[in-house]
Amino acid sequence: METFKLSNLSLADVRRCVNLQERGVGNYEWTNVDAIELSNRDRLQVEEIQSRLLNYQTHLMNEATIWARGIYPLLLLAERDSIQAWAEVSLSAKYPQFILEGIADGILGNCVSGTVETPFLVVVEAKKGFESQNPIGQMYGQLLASARLNWEKDNQSPQEMFGCYTIADVWTFARSRVDEIDSDRPTMTVEFSREFVEKLEVDRILKILKGIVSRYLDRLPHLNG
Repeated sequence: METFKLSNLSLADVRRCVNLQERGVGNYEWTNVDAIELSNRDRLQVEEIQSRLLNYQTHLMNEATIWARGIYPLLLLAERDSIQAWAEVSLSAKYPQFILEGIADGILGNCVSGTVETPFLVVVEAKKGFESQNPIGQMYGQLLASARLNWEKDNQSPQEMFGCYTIADVWTFARSRVDEIDSDRPTMTVEFSREFVEKLEVDRILKILKGIVSRYLDRLPHLNG
């Protein structure tokens, strides 16, 4: 059985392990968030976050600065009920034919007793410049790991998981459905949003995050039943 480190996982590695079906960028139902309302408190805070980015050259900032100024504060605003944002979360998942291990830069997940019980949205902070690599493989690995962990909790298939990767203050979201999770070769279907620039579209990014949280909370009564 092969063990893959999430930080080094390539798209070719993923295709060797699962039946991967990529639907590409589109205007999917989960990206249509115009009906989601932000509270006055949310609006004040997103304006403050936006002000920290608007007049700065975000592509010249290092990843830690962007994360602190723009990425993690939005994840915190998406928290609701038992759903919390965490950074630097360890993920380890064992499929019948492979193992995934590594660290997620950030997650939104169901948290109980001060621990992350089941992550459902993973965030990959992509490197820039000469250190950069395609973040898709790493994100796919984290989505697969999260799907397995949720499946072990509720035994439901397919599992719907969300992810995003950020480059500077640009967010790209993905929705995945992982089926046949306990088979030798699971099926993973992925669809992508367009890119969203936080300094210009911070409201829409937060609405997408809130919409994803709402979708997951709809499952929690069943999970906890």
